Amino acid sequence: VRGRRSLRSCVLARCRPGLGSPTLWPAVRVDPSVKADMGVAMGITGTEVTKEASDMVLADDNFVTIVAAIEEGRAIYANVKKYLAYLLSCNVGEILIMFVASLMGLPLPLTAIQILWVNLVTDGLPAIALGVDPPEPDIMLQPPRDPKESVFTAPVKLLIAVISILMTIGIVPVFAAFLPREGLVKAQTMAFTMMTMFEMFNAFNCRSERYSIFQVGPFANVWLILAVLSSILLQAAVIYIPFLQSIFSTVALGLNDWLLVIAISSSALIVVELGKQLVPLLPSMHKVSQ
Repeated sequence: VRGRRSLRSCVLARCRPGLGSPTLWPAVRVDPSVKADMGVAMGITGTEVTKEASDMVLADDNFVTIVAAIEEGRAIYANVKKYLAYLLSCNVGEILIMFVASLMGLPLPLTAIQILWVNLVTDGLPAIALGVDPPEPDIMLQPPRDPKESVFTAPVKLLIAVISILMTIGIVPVFAAFLPREGLVKAQTMAFTMMTMFEMFNAFNCRSERYSIFQVGPFANVWLILAVLSSILLQAAVIYIPFLQSIFSTVALGLNDWLLVIAISSSALIVVELGKQLVPLLPSMHKVSQ
């Protein structure tokens, strides 16, 4: 602080080049402050010149607002990663399932309309709910991310790979086993329903890269719970309502079928939860998760 009438600038933080150094200026002389990564002008006491030159205007002149804005920005960025990780892990899984089934000489496990249903309906609701997921409790304690860092970090890539592989080794063998015994339609219905349930369990995986679902709170995101329940009800409608059965080429599943579907698809949640518990115990993997 140089004085009431002269330039006052306060560099809040600068760990290393590229991590950002927001600078506050309420006066007219802004030349030195322009060098900051982001200039913040005072909305009440600042002049029009500084407001025009700044990247952000602090409307209430309250420094605490900056902290709240940073927290909100981090939460939005984290939710974008959750959204992308969820959709891509499901979509890559679908592609891998169809590819492996083709290599094995099997019919396609999913019809075109079933794939559209999964991508547009059962996937869509949980993905939207992840976009409004509450932030992790320590989000402001995490170090600043590199601005050049890709959204597809190592944990995101690992999740996509793990879920895709689990879907493939879970769905393709069941489809192959049901095909000669129950026929193509029943086998496709099993694959269709298992795909949906895999994605419902995976939605809870995507809430955090590091923390267990029990640490972030299984019911903290009410919208996700409602989205998952709605998707399951819609899936049940497709396989039990007669006129929808004819549209989606499905048949009704029995209790034993559902038990098999849930037992296999829940592996998506169980395996990832175990992984989150093991990563902190492995120093090399812990570095990757940061």
